[in-house]
Amino acid sequence: MTENKSTRRRSLLKGAAVAAGAMSAPMVSMAQTTSFRFQSTWPAKDIFHEFANDFAKKVNDMAGGRLKIEVLPAGAVVPAFQLLEAVNKGTLDGGHGVVAYHYGKNSALALWGSGPAFGMDPNMVLSWHYYGGGKALLEEIYKSINMDVVSYLYGPMPTQPLGWFKKPIARTEDIKGLKYRTVGLAVDIFTELGAAVNPLPGGEIVPALDRGLIDAAEFNNASSDRVLGFPDVAKNCMLQSFHQSGEQFEILFNRSKYNALPQELKSIIDYAVQASSADMSWKAIDRNTKDYDEMKKAGIKFYKTPDAILRAQLAAWDKTIAKKSAENALFKKVLDSQKAFAQPAGQWQSDYMVDFKMAYNHYFNAKKS
Repeated sequence: MTENKSTRRRSLLKGAAVAAGAMSAPMVSMAQTTSFRFQSTWPAKDIFHEFANDFAKKVNDMAGGRLKIEVLPAGAVVPAFQLLEAVNKGTLDGGHGVVAYHYGKNSALALWGSGPAFGMDPNMVLSWHYYGGGKALLEEIYKSINMDVVSYLYGPMPTQPLGWFKKPIARTEDIKGLKYRTVGLAVDIFTELGAAVNPLPGGEIVPALDRGLIDAAEFNNASSDRVLGFPDVAKNCMLQSFHQSGEQFEILFNRSKYNALPQELKSIIDYAVQASSADMSWKAIDRNTKDYDEMKKAGIKFYKTPDAILRAQLAAWDKTIAKKSAENALFKKVLDSQKAFAQPAGQWQSDYMVDFKMAYNHYFNAKKS
């Protein structure tokens, strides 16, 4: 009798263990995956869309199947300039673009990219955003226009060229009357300089140049410009400009979808943004260098934008921000915040940073050292 009780007890314990294992296994193998559908504001072949996919991969890898972000190219669901509304409404769960593309909603949004940013480079603009009050101001602007989204800024972009021209631009007067493509507050800068501006999205620029709908255009960088086909329709590129010298990318989430995530996944997103910012910077140096060299070998002529044009841009910018500040209190609030951060930060950088051109010329261009 005792033996039978002991046998039954062992059987019950064994059965309980098997049942526990059966219950625990599905919890791992059937862990629910949350899928987010993103859209970028970039053509699929552009390196910017690649940057969007790089971010998604980092999140997907770290989330271990619990969160999966799929990134579609511009136009797959909505046109590029309608990304913010689509994410806000939940038509898309998120997206990848730039804040300046929302310029039409509130002109202050273009201050995250357009203009000289009081002499701050793009990495300094990001520092202002995260440590100087910019993030809270961006949230305030989105709230004022009823856009309930979560925004992350990352990826400091190199200074953008003045653009691609049929003929090199030698004087400020050469800009007058040009049908020119740009976006954000750069529209106002070039309008002030006398251009007729058309703010086309990235995928429409080269076809417009090819058909003569515009005379000149800027987009962003050597890699994007090359793959989008600028060298096929224009042979002159003017380098250096203040119209977009401090821009960065934006990653957007629908707030309801984002808030529904557990804190662990929100943290993964946060750190994936930071990792992507560094990785984007490193990749851009490598790829831009190679594509710049390839275009020079192919016969594209690159010219430094004359200082007179750069000074004219600054003067046009001053007129633009004076007008916008008078019209829009939030615009002035953002500008004041940037200026307060830029003055000491710019002084620090100017005092501490060595002139790298001196070392470069010493090794590669001795006559100029």
